Amino acid sequence: MELSSTDRALVQALWKKLGSNVGIYATEALERTFQAFPSTKTYFPHFDLSPGSSQVKAHGQKVANALTLAANHLDDLSGALSALSALHAHKLHVDPANFQLLSHCLLVTLARHYPGDFSPAAGILGQVSEQRELSTGLQVSLN
Repeated sequence: MELSSTDRALVQALWKKLGSNVGIYATEALERTFQAFPSTKTYFPHFDLSPGSSQVKAHGQKVANALTLAANHLDDLSGALSALSALHAHKLHVDPANFQLLSHCLLVTLARHYPGDFSPAAGILGQVSEQRELSTGLQVSLN
């Protein structure tokens, strides 16, 4: 998958804007995923999955770190995420569809906090198909 220079600039500008809140938003998206798609909880049988739990916050920060890694390596997502992809595919056996659910919840979370950046005029809302390609890229590397 290849993003245009405009798409890369949009992603990088938004990621810069998120700043130190990436962990907070990733945790919120993870909590939203667990609430909206209860089947995703099956991968965390040993976690306290209640909103605000320290385990969910810690995993949300791991998600944030992975997303930041991806945002910093948009030209080589497969290479940047290969170790993480192998872990989730081969050791943890996570169904790749769960990444689409999480990415949907991340979009909802970000749109909630930055509605002006997700308006039709801002152009990001029109980039949802590219976002789907990002999650599909992770799915492909998981298989």
